[in-house]
Amino acid sequence: MASAFCNLNPCGSGLTKLNDYKKHTVLKRPYIDCKRLSLSPCNAEKVFPKTLRRQVEVMHCTQAFVNSNGADLGTVHEEDKEESISKATLIWRAIKLPIYSVAFIPLTVGSAAAYLETGIFSSWRYSILLISSVLIITWLNLSNDVYDFDTGADKNKVESVVNLVGSRTGTIVAAYSLLVLGFMGLTWVSFEAGNMRAILLLACAIIFGYIYQCPPFRLSYQGLGEPLCFAAFGPFATTAFYLLQGSGSKMMHLPFTGPILSASLLVGITTTLILFCSHFHQIEEDKAVEKISPLVRLGTKRGSWVVRLAIIGLYVLAFSFGLSRALPITCIFFCALTLPVARLVVSYVQENHNDKHKIFMVKYYCVRLHSLFGVALAAGLVVARTAPKISIPRLAFS
Repeated sequence: MASAFCNLNPCGSGLTKLNDYKKHTVLKRPYIDCKRLSLSPCNAEKVFPKTLRRQVEVMHCTQAFVNSNGADLGTVHEEDKEESISKATLIWRAIKLPIYSVAFIPLTVGSAAAYLETGIFSSWRYSILLISSVLIITWLNLSNDVYDFDTGADKNKVESVVNLVGSRTGTIVAAYSLLVLGFMGLTWVSFEAGNMRAILLLACAIIFGYIYQCPPFRLSYQGLGEPLCFAAFGPFATTAFYLLQGSGSKMMHLPFTGPILSASLLVGITTTLILFCSHFHQIEEDKAVEKISPLVRLGTKRGSWVVRLAIIGLYVLAFSFGLSRALPITCIFFCALTLPVARLVVSYVQENHNDKHKIFMVKYYCVRLHSLFGVALAAGLVVARTAPKISIPRLAFS
């Protein structure tokens, strides 16, 4: 833009003359011919006089100025668009209500697996465990915002809780207060159920959440967030909830059977998919603070293929578990009903992986898939118990 301004100065009143000339001459000639002639210095000397050549230069300078100005206006427009987001929308994004499905689904699937094995379901245990899980997920979200604020990863993230509240100290105090309350609830249910294996599994899941984001570990910056997420929400949390719901007078210690092991793996995959897709729109920000997420290493194109393969693998595993009798056959039927949502996620990622603004929504589509698939899986487990005639013998691992 600066060069365009400098080149306009020596032209004097050439713009006025150029307008007069364009009315009588330029409009009568095809633009393609003018462009062809202007590309050749020899042709320009023969066809245009010196004064006209200066006017043509002015026209090129003016066009450069307009193009440059247009680019700047586009940038300003995008900035205004970001600033025009309402406060209510920012608060909604900061709360991340859909993400709390990662507390609901492991508990629901684990409880359904326990019901399949024992026929026992405790509604009050389910309620306490759900409230405690929500408190711990809130700690996870708040502390993640604080530590990303410290590293600068959330510097331009307008929906960051720290940026909205304006207090890092208040946010981190609230986060750890919620963690303590949540862990107390989980511990109380574990003692009441008389199952210490469950609280050990839940403690491991919380530790994985800590080393994922908190100093001095911050393993998410080394690209290890996805494996930690898979283990915490899949095998550890889902299995722990299975043990807590199944403990009772009839069976104090449940074995690790095929249904719970298979279901926990599927829950882990859908949960990890949410985390993976949440990085599509912030690759540049992650690079700036040296956060080497898998998408920073892969790029959006290859990342879109990873999403496709992960979802294909999810359904292949679900059908394989059903056919091998690790899961009831009813789980195959209900999980197959979620295929349209899976296709939506795959097509959306492949079409918009390069569009930073559109790809932001993909994590919410993954949340939808995670929720529906988890509910379908739980429904298949429950129906297998209530309709024993279509139940399949299960593998048991002691």
